[in-house]
Amino acid sequence: MLTPLFPGIQLSKRLLVDESRCIKFMGPEAAVYATPSMVNDAEHACHEVLLPHFSPGESSVGMEVQIQHLAATPIGMHVTVQARVVHVEGRKVTFEFEIRDDLELVGRGTHARMVVDIERTIERLHKKRAQWAETQGKL
Repeated sequence: MLTPLFPGIQLSKRLLVDESRCIKFMGPEAAVYATPSMVNDAEHACHEVLLPHFSPGESSVGMEVQIQHLAATPIGMHVTVQARVVHVEGRKVTFEFEIRDDLELVGRGTHARMVVDIERTIERLHKKRAQWAETQGKL
């Protein structure tokens, strides 16, 4: 980490609830902000909090999410994701987040991320792919 992380560091991000962020299984009149999109938006906001603190070759990966989806947000409205660092323990960073639409609180939760070395992560993935490829010939 280039600069130290500490509780209280935060980021606010405003997003449009467009079709790509909405459920589709109840028809167009019920197109609302989907819970998986909410998780994705919260995860990306938390990652963005960390960006200025990474050393070259570092990034972060999500490792835990707890979320409450509290209210429906129709397509066309905006949401604001507020992510705040609440705990730092070594390479593990824990966040609290809230998501509000133009009228009310629609979601909240916690998210934990691990700061990782990108090259080491790639090496582990190469090894895992090789192990998997070996099992494909044995099945």
